[in-house]
Amino acid sequence: MKTKMCEMFGIEVPIFAFSHCRDVVAEVSKAGGMGVFGVAYKTAEQLDAELKWIDERVGGKPYGIDVLLPNKYEKLGEKQVTTDDLPQAQVEFMRRVLDEAGIPRLPEGDARTMVQESLDRINMTREQTEALLEVALRHPIKVVVSALGTPPRETVERLHGLGIKVGALAGKPQHAVRHKEAGVDFIVAQGMEAGGHTGKITSMILWPQVIDAVAPLPVLAAGGIGRGRQMAAAMALGAEGVWCGSIWLGTKESELTSDLKERFFAAGTEDTVQSRLRSGKPARVLRSKLSDAWERPDAPPFAPMPYQTLLMAEPHLRVERGKLKEWMYYPVGQVVGDMKAETTCRQVIYDMMSEFIEATERLGRLMQAD
Repeated sequence: MKTKMCEMFGIEVPIFAFSHCRDVVAEVSKAGGMGVFGVAYKTAEQLDAELKWIDERVGGKPYGIDVLLPNKYEKLGEKQVTTDDLPQAQVEFMRRVLDEAGIPRLPEGDARTMVQESLDRINMTREQTEALLEVALRHPIKVVVSALGTPPRETVERLHGLGIKVGALAGKPQHAVRHKEAGVDFIVAQGMEAGGHTGKITSMILWPQVIDAVAPLPVLAAGGIGRGRQMAAAMALGAEGVWCGSIWLGTKESELTSDLKERFFAAGTEDTVQSRLRSGKPARVLRSKLSDAWERPDAPPFAPMPYQTLLMAEPHLRVERGKLKEWMYYPVGQVVGDMKAETTCRQVIYDMMSEFIEATERLGRLMQAD
């Protein structure tokens, strides 16, 4: 394909794959798309090792990283955050909910260490992201995408000086305009159907609004894309490619456990909710007893970013150790209703492109003269 995004990165198909899993990133880049690695849950040492692993497997094909640059968050300073720093009202609420459900606590002697190891992997402030970016710049990344927040102009200019493109996600046209003013190379217009941090505007409304607002800057469409017909709709509305996240969670390369995949494959389109339980900011997740708990009348307010994510480390560990599927949650979009069985990244791309071709040929036939 010859879209602006294909030309920008020298890729064969304008399919961008966001994933926290290195295997997905490598497989999509090798298959002709662009893998984009989420770094928010990696220590500097882990990120360096993961990117080295990707470097060794993509054969020089392009890939990038996805970072968080929130405009509003609680600054942590330079000290290491410990369990003692977490907001206790929310921590005690989660413990009470899980205790009432009979979910075992973490082993008494190891609990603090287990939780601390999880806390050390969470990097959601601008300061933490900037530190991870320095690690990523040791590797041949081709793009840095801000999943949350407008990247600082000085950061954009520095990356441009290194030959690295910059993108940013937007859930509103005004957010996209701010990104453009910061000098980014492209926008990802993400509708509310998407997994993770989302706004309130549906994709079919948002995509053309953003495309018009930032023209001639190229736009990737995101939110509810996992099939070729959805890709064709996005391209018909003016997008130069698509950004997909949820659809890779059902592949064999995905980071999800088998228990969580089973939950996904059994879920319907309406089994996701927008909640602040993940990070303190609105994000679409798979509904579970854990997300339902935060809707209870006795639930405390959500903690600000990044403390909400930090305090959820212990509940996540308890649920995972107990293999309690009905309590498991994970960011995923409404496209989960189309995910019925495990597949591979290459198969996802093949199926998407096959259906895309069928859809565009159908449109062509509709326009043919008698």
